[in-house]
Amino acid sequence: MLESWLWILMMGFFVGQIARRLKLPPLVGMVLVGIVLGPQMGNAIAPSVLDSAAALRTIAVMVILMKAGLGLDRDKLAQQGTVALRLGILPAAGEAIAVAVAAVVLLDFDWATGLLLGCILGAESPAVIVPGMLRLKSLGWGVKKGIPDAILTGSALSDVLLLLVFSLLLTFLSRGEVPPIVLPGGVAIAAAALLPVQIILQIGLGVLLGAVLARVLVLLLARQNWTQTALQDVLVAASFALLLVVLAERVPIFSGYLAAMGTGFFLIELDAPLARRLRSGFDGLWAIAEIVLFVLLGASLQLQTLENTLGVGLVILAVGTLVGRSLGWTLATLGSNWTRRERLFLLPGNSAKATVQAAIGAIPLSQGIEGGETILAIAALSVLVTAPLGAWAIPICAPRLLQRDAVDPTKVAIARSITLLAAVDTSPLAIAVLTKAADLARRSDATVIVLHVQREADPEGLEQLRSHLQKTLADIRHQLILRTDPIPEAILTAAEQYQVSEIILGKRGDRAIDQVIMGSVSQAILETSPIPVLLVDRDRPAATVT
Repeated sequence: MLESWLWILMMGFFVGQIARRLKLPPLVGMVLVGIVLGPQMGNAIAPSVLDSAAALRTIAVMVILMKAGLGLDRDKLAQQGTVALRLGILPAAGEAIAVAVAAVVLLDFDWATGLLLGCILGAESPAVIVPGMLRLKSLGWGVKKGIPDAILTGSALSDVLLLLVFSLLLTFLSRGEVPPIVLPGGVAIAAAALLPVQIILQIGLGVLLGAVLARVLVLLLARQNWTQTALQDVLVAASFALLLVVLAERVPIFSGYLAAMGTGFFLIELDAPLARRLRSGFDGLWAIAEIVLFVLLGASLQLQTLENTLGVGLVILAVGTLVGRSLGWTLATLGSNWTRRERLFLLPGNSAKATVQAAIGAIPLSQGIEGGETILAIAALSVLVTAPLGAWAIPICAPRLLQRDAVDPTKVAIARSITLLAAVDTSPLAIAVLTKAADLARRSDATVIVLHVQREADPEGLEQLRSHLQKTLADIRHQLILRTDPIPEAILTAAEQYQVSEIILGKRGDRAIDQVIMGSVSQAILETSPIPVLLVDRDRPAATVT
């Protein structure tokens, strides 16, 4: 089993990075690794790991939905009114019905079996859509109108709807009929008649339990301080969220995945600093969960079943997306402030399929449903076609179809590298500047650019400076650059060239910052620099000024 995990993690990561360097989504490489390592080709994954694939997928989906909840913006959702709710119902229902019609015509399925296939194909993949939408939010695409938020919420709601209908149809097809539900008092009601009540109950209780768990986490992690590190915060939050998902499987009266997403959403409202720490931690968890999810997804695909259904499967997918889902998108965005181009973005942004299809695509076959093998083949085909295509199309189409707006860092993690510029000479003040730069770099994992302007040859002083660098910045990524330009010009040019976040200078003299004489290096930089400048006083390090 250990060898299997080594293959999964190492090959999944590196082949994913190769795909990224080839301008392809990393999940393409990870799925290919799963196919190669899986039982159909290399057979390098232990049976015990394959047997636990469903549970591992559950954990991975929980992680990505917590990330989604921690990135939602209540104000943007309120601004859209009912658009997010309609996106959760109409596109999925439209695709399921269109697929059912196509399956009846092309595959001679009966209506119930065709709709069963429609429920499988209509479900959206959080593993593709959530990272894509969160990345758009971090870059500012469509955030003014809350387009990524509406898509994130709608995709979660649509999966609740389709999974409920799927379970009802599965019971009907396997038993011949769905037994009525007997209420207290002996009143029997058909299960189909209670479907709207079940949907409302699943959504309502899921949101309610998410709100309750968010309050529990704030109490434990922020007010009573049961944890000491951000990693412990993440482990506690992830364990409780997974507990809700497991309970939902045992007691299916609420949506565990919606509860996990709701937990992240309410944490932002209740304790924004805690939400920020958890957001960063779940980013780290997803780096591992993503590899496991997509490699095992590739290993579970039944490629041999695709041969006889490839052509008709592609036609059914096209009908479901281009007819049923497109009609649903049109109806869902009627009356909204979305432009035609923004509505068109739903085609690449809201069509990917992966995790749900991998989780439930084989169930009809295992239950002995007629046509189960064909359903499994088309479900596998939908993953192979739409997951890579969706992951590739979301970042490609967003700049062409959406408007770029300012990013709200309180609602989404913004991944960016930090570079600091430390301008030093060969005086003792250089040690104080380098020490301050090293301290800031360790806090933010930054790179330090050390700039030294040589006004005259000083080999001995330069050698001492290099020695200070080796001692002070030993564990910091750093680079020494030498210039001969005028000092203010050299500093500002280097800051622009290396896209630094902050300039660190030494402050000479004993006067306050507002009394620095005009013409000095510090004053010139302070007056002209477009980025923050920090002045370090060697004698009074606690009195550094920005």
